[in-house]
Amino acid sequence: MNENFRHAADEVLRTAVSGDERVPGVVAGLTDRTGTVYLEAAGVRRVDGDIAMTHDDVFALFSTTKAITATAALQQVERGSLDLDAPAKEYAPYLGEVQVIEGFDAAGEPQLRAPKTDVTTRQLLTHSGGFGYDFFNEHYKRLAEETGQPSVITATRAALTTPLLFDPGTKWEYGTNLDWVGQVVEGVTGKRLGEVFAADIFAPLGMDSMTFALDDARRTTLAGVHARNEDGSLTPMDFELPSPPEVDFGGHGLYGTVGDYLKFIRMWLNDGEGDHGRVLEPATVEDACRRHLAEGLSVTMLPGVIPSLSNDAEFFPGVPKSWSLPFMINEKEAPTGRPAGGQGWAGLANLFYWVDRENGIGGFWATQILPFGDPTSFVQYLGFESAAYAALQA
Repeated sequence: MNENFRHAADEVLRTAVSGDERVPGVVAGLTDRTGTVYLEAAGVRRVDGDIAMTHDDVFALFSTTKAITATAALQQVERGSLDLDAPAKEYAPYLGEVQVIEGFDAAGEPQLRAPKTDVTTRQLLTHSGGFGYDFFNEHYKRLAEETGQPSVITATRAALTTPLLFDPGTKWEYGTNLDWVGQVVEGVTGKRLGEVFAADIFAPLGMDSMTFALDDARRTTLAGVHARNEDGSLTPMDFELPSPPEVDFGGHGLYGTVGDYLKFIRMWLNDGEGDHGRVLEPATVEDACRRHLAEGLSVTMLPGVIPSLSNDAEFFPGVPKSWSLPFMINEKEAPTGRPAGGQGWAGLANLFYWVDRENGIGGFWATQILPFGDPTSFVQYLGFESAAYAALQA
């Protein structure tokens, strides 16, 4: 990347942390196939303090965890231990008991029935398995409010045991599907997910900061989570996922640095090869990055049914989107310049990333703000990505 990109990216970061509706702090990075070409920070860790954000600060990664869980599942496929099209209950027994919720009766009791088919791990990977989130789905929200169904941020096993919202494979809905993929990986390996990640993904990639359980050293550089108020101001939150968690949640549970996540992105750019060893075979990477979401299904807008956690949100409205095994796919060129077939996703506290294997670049944008779809963070992320493609074309 040239100096024009560096200047443009620096300006995006400065803009993001300026003005009445600024973000408190941001770390953004870009990698190509050879290494990290940009990694900078701006702003502060918390708005009620003056400690500057640095590119080594630790973030709650939320749903950017999901692609790492998908990678662990793909490794088990390579080893012959996991069949993506077999009933997932073979590896995670609860999935043989789960029922579909069709609504609530007059007394407010959930109306449940057996699913017409067993859910598969491929369906879980593509978010067509049937699980949702309470902040994106009214049925789950009502279960939480009226039956005390625990939130996934409790990191408890009980938080996983929600009903399906539809028969597997019949619809796309974003939810706890990758938490269940994590349980599948644990069932196959007999190990906690964090152990699998550490040995099979983090070690060959040199991702030393990544963890499901914060320790004192990581807490000293932890970026604070903030709430965006209706007037645009920010309020610090005392938010932390339980450490250690009862369950390693493969959908949202990791903490780590942007620099380490760029190593993960770079592995996908390099056909599965990491700085210290191979993570996936090239053929696995090639196959994983094609469309795996069933024909007739597509990625849709995320409705923010709990306003404190998410706004209504959608990537690239008007651009058709599907799902590979690890990522969302934009099926036509995005307004940022990301080509058709580009991949990426996000995390609840307004973290965003993309993976462009065609051009050999990928980036990560990290803030810690709720609700999701924060106008300032999201717009400036798009500016950061756009700057990368402008530099490619220069």
